Amino acid sequence: MCAEAANGREAVALAKLHRPDVVILDIGMPGLNGVEATRQIRKVSPETKILILSAHGSEKLAREVVEAGANGYLMKDDADENLVTAVDALYRHGSYFSPRTGEWVARAMRSAQARKRRSALTPREREVTQLLVEAKTNKEVAAILNISAKTVETHRANIMQKLNLHSVTELVHYAIRNEIIR
Repeated sequence: MCAEAANGREAVALAKLHRPDVVILDIGMPGLNGVEATRQIRKVSPETKILILSAHGSEKLAREVVEAGANGYLMKDDADENLVTAVDALYRHGSYFSPRTGEWVARAMRSAQARKRRSALTPREREVTQLLVEAKTNKEVAAILNISAKTVETHRANIMQKLNLHSVTELVHYAIRNEIIR
């Protein structure tokens, strides 16, 4: 079965009706853009693989596309030579990102993972992290937060475990990369 939609809303309705293996969406469709259509198709036909085509690409757009649930992302000017490969890859393997979009997607995913790890910290752990990367000792952190040094040590151990870090140096690098400190 093959169908063609004139806009994003129609694409969602057709995906719900036909439950296709693969859907190709233009990011700039009228009525409902490709990112929002992807979200809605994910809900009505979760097994459908979705390829986004875009004339303009960016890391921000790549993040939105992936977070919406797309399985592939291809620039329109690469479509002539890569569209068949992309659809085949989605059908067989589940995903396809062209070399140009793949780097954006990889950075977006790393950024999302960092946000997820950062959000895994409790507010108190974030406070302790901030003070530790400012080179405060456990005793100084304890005094500032009005908690025991043992509690600071416990928070520190939990932070290191949650962030999969093994030294304060790694914690400082993590804090700089994630703009906890400058």
